[in-house]
Amino acid sequence: MIITNPAYLGSYTSHTKGPAPKVPEYAFIGRSNVGKSSLINMLCQRKGLALVSSSPGKTRSMNYFDIDKKWFLVDLPGYGYAKLPKTLRHQWQGMTEDYMRQRENLQCVFLLIDSCVPPQEIDIQFANLLGEWGVPFVLVFTKVDRKKAITNLREGFMAQFEAAFLEHWEAMPQYFLTSAESGQGREELGEFIRHLNENFNKELSIIKDNAK
Repeated sequence: MIITNPAYLGSYTSHTKGPAPKVPEYAFIGRSNVGKSSLINMLCQRKGLALVSSSPGKTRSMNYFDIDKKWFLVDLPGYGYAKLPKTLRHQWQGMTEDYMRQRENLQCVFLLIDSCVPPQEIDIQFANLLGEWGVPFVLVFTKVDRKKAITNLREGFMAQFEAAFLEHWEAMPQYFLTSAESGQGREELGEFIRHLNENFNKELSIIKDNAK
């Protein structure tokens, strides 16, 4: 996928305040500091498009990006950051749930997993929530080029994660291995999004034809 003009649209605390849902939309979410912003910059090949912070919990609203006026990319607040006030965490959780369950143009959630750490129950739990809500999602393993991640992958990290996942699911979801530093996984993610965009536009065309 070739991206030529990605642009930051704005930050919103409700999906109803965001841009009109007229184009396909994709959301990135994961534990705090999993590398969402870095992955967005890599995918769009635009350094600094999404602001990267070393402080977990920095993203506190839904950050929207317009990709070539063809689709939206949404950077959602990370989950699992315990140092934030409980009331604020609940507020963000409600915002995220409302968005995922009600945003009609949301095509897929990219659930980011840090490959430098062993399987985390909170990631499995969030995947379970997406299943309960009926929200399509794929897994995106980040930082796979880092020394710790390379060691984990060599020592059976994926098998461990799949075993943990299959305690709740019948099959392992589709997943991608990525690195914001090397660009690994960009082509695969881009092709996946391109395919979903085509399906969205075909369905929209059918709806318009039937409305005539």
